[in-house]
Amino acid sequence: MTDDAQAGGSPEEPSSGHAMARKALEDARNAARAAGKSVGQGRSSPVRRRARGRRGGYSGSGPDPRDPQPLGRLTGSLSQDRGWGDKIGEGTVFGAWARIVGPDISAHAQPTDLRDKILHVTAESTAWATQLRLIQGQIIAKIAAAVGNGVVTQLRITGPKAPSWRKGERHVRGRGPRDTYG
Repeated sequence: MTDDAQAGGSPEEPSSGHAMARKALEDARNAARAAGKSVGQGRSSPVRRRARGRRGGYSGSGPDPRDPQPLGRLTGSLSQDRGWGDKIGEGTVFGAWARIVGPDISAHAQPTDLRDKILHVTAESTAWATQLRLIQGQIIAKIAAAVGNGVVTQLRITGPKAPSWRKGERHVRGRGPRDTYG
């Protein structure tokens, strides 16, 4: 006589613990199906998961997309995905001006505005403005190397603001810069 027969029934009979659990599970599944719920869509057992294999998966010591990423790489990909590349390039021109053009030029000239890919630069003297106009092709190449092509296509270099010769409260129009009364 087998152990099941001595225990009072076969494994298929509801009297054994295993059979009772199986019957309760089947009753619960049938009730869920009757209620319109999906049955059997949950996680698979570990045995089946191992049997499927994870070839090319994320196990092992190699790098995968879940690894921590450098902040610069993440912000770079985010800015490309959202289309912010041009605005970030423009900000980089102003923020890294000294690094892009070098300490000599940055000590004597500063960018003031960037509109329609034209960078407006103000030099501290007319001599520096003339020198910058002579090397503006090199400056544009340096900017393109630092932030990318097409961010700045042209430079408008101006000298310092000239002093006003208009002194005094009263003046006569058309009479010259030093023709004042007062």
